Amino acid sequence: MAETAADSVISKEKDYAPASTSSTSEEKVVSEVDIQNLTIDDSNKFLDEDSNIKIITSGDTPYRSAFTFEELNLSPQLLKGLYVEMKYQKPSKIQAISLPLILDPPYLDLIAQAHNGSGKTACFTLGMLSRVDPKLKAPQALCCCPTRELAIQNSEVLRKMGKYTGITFECAIGGDFTTETRIKKRSPITAQVVIGTPGTIKRRMTEKTLGLSYLMMLVFDEADHMLAKEGFKDDSLNMMKHIGRVTSHCQVLLFSATFNESVKKFAAKIVKGNHNELFVKKEELSLESVIQYKVDCPDELAKVMVIKDQILEFGERIGQTIIFVRTRNSAIMLHRSLVDLGYDVTTIQGALKQEDRDKIVKEFKDGLTQVLISTDLLARGFDQQQVNLVINYNLPVKYDRSTEPDCEVYLHRIGRAGRFGRKGAVFNLLCGDMDEMIMSKIETHFDMKIAKVPDWRNEEDFKAAMRSAGLL
Repeated sequence: MAETAADSVISKEKDYAPASTSSTSEEKVVSEVDIQNLTIDDSNKFLDEDSNIKIITSGDTPYRSAFTFEELNLSPQLLKGLYVEMKYQKPSKIQAISLPLILDPPYLDLIAQAHNGSGKTACFTLGMLSRVDPKLKAPQALCCCPTRELAIQNSEVLRKMGKYTGITFECAIGGDFTTETRIKKRSPITAQVVIGTPGTIKRRMTEKTLGLSYLMMLVFDEADHMLAKEGFKDDSLNMMKHIGRVTSHCQVLLFSATFNESVKKFAAKIVKGNHNELFVKKEELSLESVIQYKVDCPDELAKVMVIKDQILEFGERIGQTIIFVRTRNSAIMLHRSLVDLGYDVTTIQGALKQEDRDKIVKEFKDGLTQVLISTDLLARGFDQQQVNLVINYNLPVKYDRSTEPDCEVYLHRIGRAGRFGRKGAVFNLLCGDMDEMIMSKIETHFDMKIAKVPDWRNEEDFKAAMRSAGLL
């Protein structure tokens, strides 16, 4: 059988890896795979990842990559969904490596990290659709997401990708409870794929209306947050225990753009002994297609005026803009300030009613609104290809240490711009010594230097920044 270019690269690297002595051994084979040569057509809409991906596989996992979707032995119906509905042409580089790890026997657990916008969602969605038996009317794949917005978005991806397969799905999110439904027991879920949020999934498990007997795949999207102490660690562990009591044959997939060291070590402990890992080096995670800037502002009013006079003045002509703030109060204040100045903006934060959150997101995705102010509710996984500008009105900091940056959240925020390799720009608005220190720590963490816009009042300086980012 002819060897593809991708197979050639991986085979060469494997020659230098220590040999496995047993197919059942938990000893890991570690190889640094340079996927730079896994080139794909320029017409492919995924991010061109010129980075080294570290793959750690169990001893009984063969090295293989898929240069085409046909090599994955997908059903004709699923291929039609990929080509006709999703408009895909070939796997992205991260998909070329991770999909065989997901779809090939013995179906080992996988911890996977890759750039924002590189096609991670398609990896686990394709995995779920491939493993499901369309004839069995019972839950067989479960995907847990940290927010309802992400669960809805992932459900839409699955709907499009699986359109011709006949596979059913249910989006299990909160907001549909009344006094009557709490008293009256719900009908059991018969959908073959369930995508939802931790609270609702846990509740359905407790009610025994989400059956686990036929579950073959459990996915945690934004897995670092799902497993973090300050995130949904307890709920996630509870779910895994529920599933473990019923079946020992459930493949676990952990996907995220970021994994700090403590979460990475914890993830490796909770998956089954024999598992695969795929990571991108920390310093290579900052998106090359997104140009980042910092802007020194003397006070809070100056930050508002920069947004009004220098950024949105051009931004509304080149695409959509997301402005990230640290708190709900900041979101309300900034919204009021921009509306008073004549701008039509919408704002989303966790205190809003769920139906209002859904409406705001839909309007933004439909292009009815151009500027969206958000807390970190939408920092993770939110996919809107028309977003070319991200403004960090406040830099993200650790919840319990306000002098320490949250570098993972920063990466997720800037990943909302320049999706799938498109051009994008990020403006970090700094006010005072504390912001300067936090920005410096972010630069050190990612081993990069962020350019400074010389003068916050100078229109030409911002035009030059936009041109440098390829937006003007």
